[in-house]
Amino acid sequence: MNIRTLSWAAPMTFFVLLWSSAPLFTRWGLNHASVMALLALRFAAALAALLILGWRERAWLPAPGTRWRVAGAGLLMMSCYSVCYFQAMAHGMTPGVLATVLGTQPVLTLLATERRFAPARLAGLLLALCGLALVVWQSLIVARLSGTGVLFSLGALACMTTGALVQSRVKQSPGAVLPLQCAMSLGVCLILGAFQPMQVEWNGTVLVSVLWLGLVVSVGAQMLLYRMMASGNLVNVTSLFYLVPVVTALLDYLVLGNALTGWAMLGMGIIIAGLLVVFRVKKPAA
Repeated sequence: MNIRTLSWAAPMTFFVLLWSSAPLFTRWGLNHASVMALLALRFAAALAALLILGWRERAWLPAPGTRWRVAGAGLLMMSCYSVCYFQAMAHGMTPGVLATVLGTQPVLTLLATERRFAPARLAGLLLALCGLALVVWQSLIVARLSGTGVLFSLGALACMTTGALVQSRVKQSPGAVLPLQCAMSLGVCLILGAFQPMQVEWNGTVLVSVLWLGLVVSVGAQMLLYRMMASGNLVNVTSLFYLVPVVTALLDYLVLGNALTGWAMLGMGIIIAGLLVVFRVKKPAA
């Protein structure tokens, strides 16, 4: 294993672990807070942390001439994606169905960014998508789809895919772009909160959930994601999201004691096999 591979393995591992923890803390937070209240508190905590981190250099804004692009990427990837994701769940979409819909993002990214791509890369992505369906199979077979839920899930897919394409062209430090994006996300949540319940039952659980989602996920994991998107192949980076349900299922078992099914373990193996194909096959030269 060469130095370049090792330099990629560490941030990829940390990113998947941190991002995969979000559903557990989101679930705990939603037990004591409404959707918009939890999102607003999350982005407020993230914004405060980013302002403190950037205090020495006062680098809180992107470079002039790029601020509209940065704002647009944040609006899509953070604000609109989060709202669509939570609203899809609120309208009956199970996490398994939602994960499967969002699992098509790497395929769409491949088709959008690589005019010439190796068939093996597409085959690896589709294989990983099949494995993802097995991991969330139990959720899929009991799902009752609603039209509104489907529209919100497709909206989340469109926002994340388009936002990732825009963000990949931003070659700036995450510390310079995230404050603006978190501020916009906080503003969106407060505006939408004027038309929806903003309720919080303050206790230790909701406080830990807000701090974890705001500091660890929205700052730590988001910084790792942006750095990988700026320095690596976008298809490879987005394909890491296939691992998120896998690690989330493992955390669900280790933390909450919910047993893994045979289908889930088989699906995990298929996802890893598909991703190995994706990462081993090089992008063809233009």
